[in-house]
Amino acid sequence: MVALRREVLRLAPVGASPRTSKTCFASLSHTEKCLKSGIFPHRFELPYSSGVEIFAGEIVGFSRQIFFGQKKGWLFNWDRTGDAMKSEKRIWTVILVIFVAAMAAGCGGKGIPEKQFYSADGSVSILLAEDWRQKDAGMDNWIGASNRNGQDGVMVLQSVKGRELFGLEDMQEAVKTVCRVSELEKLDGAGAVPGLTGLEAYRCKLDMENIDGEGYLVYGETDYAYYAIVYAAKSIDEDKMGYIRGVCASLQENAPEELDRPMVEMTDTILWMNGTHAVLTSLNGMSYLIFGGAEANMASIEADKNMLSRQWGITDRASADEKWNRLVSRGHRGKFAEEMERLEADGLGGVPEEERESFLCENYGMDETEAERYKRFYEAYEEKGQDAIAAWDYSRAIMLMSSFYYVGYYEAEEALDKSLEIALITQKAFDSWDDFTDSYMMGYEYWAEEGSDFRRMVYEMLLEEPDSPYRLDWNIKLKKSW
Repeated sequence: MVALRREVLRLAPVGASPRTSKTCFASLSHTEKCLKSGIFPHRFELPYSSGVEIFAGEIVGFSRQIFFGQKKGWLFNWDRTGDAMKSEKRIWTVILVIFVAAMAAGCGGKGIPEKQFYSADGSVSILLAEDWRQKDAGMDNWIGASNRNGQDGVMVLQSVKGRELFGLEDMQEAVKTVCRVSELEKLDGAGAVPGLTGLEAYRCKLDMENIDGEGYLVYGETDYAYYAIVYAAKSIDEDKMGYIRGVCASLQENAPEELDRPMVEMTDTILWMNGTHAVLTSLNGMSYLIFGGAEANMASIEADKNMLSRQWGITDRASADEKWNRLVSRGHRGKFAEEMERLEADGLGGVPEEERESFLCENYGMDETEAERYKRFYEAYEEKGQDAIAAWDYSRAIMLMSSFYYVGYYEAEEALDKSLEIALITQKAFDSWDDFTDSYMMGYEYWAEEGSDFRRMVYEMLLEEPDSPYRLDWNIKLKKSW
């Protein structure tokens, strides 16, 4: 993991000054322990000599921004330079631990590809030798594995068409950058992976943590998805090349059954409503251009049902109605208002602004970070009342309705009608997308008890997208258009 940190840091321009932030972790070893244990710090920092710092889940350089999401992996934001800024390309990659392991000294075993390895969602599989071990690929529809000695590694990347955020070109760019690909030699990819079209195959050099290695890369697509296969090793001779070809040829796609359900026609009103939860939609790898976030298939519907059950306790129409009505009528803003009123009753309003943090620390046992946050909460409440975080509730209410439609608890028309009710309330409560987002981010901070830097960065990226709902005027006339 430490090696990965140093590798990814090479993506920042040489000599780029880091954005300053408070140091929360003093060493790489501490950061490594957090990552291995699955406990992701809100902010962590690498030595200044690396050229950049990681904080709030991101690495920031002048010409590129690289964000880290706990479940989704790395999010790349390309070429944010000067007036010639290009459209953002959001690329979810993974923590490529396997590529670091694959650069270890020595030759990997060859063996015969005979043991089947599946992605977590079962949508793709490959055959590898018996001594190989599966690794956490970071995405449910990807495969990561290395041989027993950690000397060879393979990664299979799948991007579902119409649902996920990148295609073949983005995959190729991510692999080239993260693996520091050089000496790229294009091969005849015909027949390399039966069932895939548009095949491209390459031999190359890979450089991870200053150790030179070799790689074999294959890219292609099916009607369902785009694919990249990356095989990495210290060296690749002809015998091993035969094994690698066998691995690639063994790829099998198990695309989930698509439902014969037409997508809701997108209108400005629906796009506006999708905009209220576009940040989370994007973080979840879904599309804000589709009501429900994606084309319907059985596997995705079951995944969404599990999410609703696990996170919300929603298992059917009755529980969906109960939770949604509670969110709309009270939500977190109700509890927020009660807390702010208690602070008012305890005299916080009469304390000079510059002394409020000390007051909160002394009287409520808060640390400095929490006291600073509650000071902001209280001041926002003084100005806006419970609307200070109301966007958080409204956003989730509209998002839930799209999920209820997606899993079949609601029909499209009734879900859209309910969403429109909340959208009209939301539009009246706020003046602009920025005003709404400020309230949403404060609500997130109140609920999550952490900062919102990462989500705000995603919002700022989405502002630049040509198809972004945030290009719609906040005050457009919202009407039933379905």
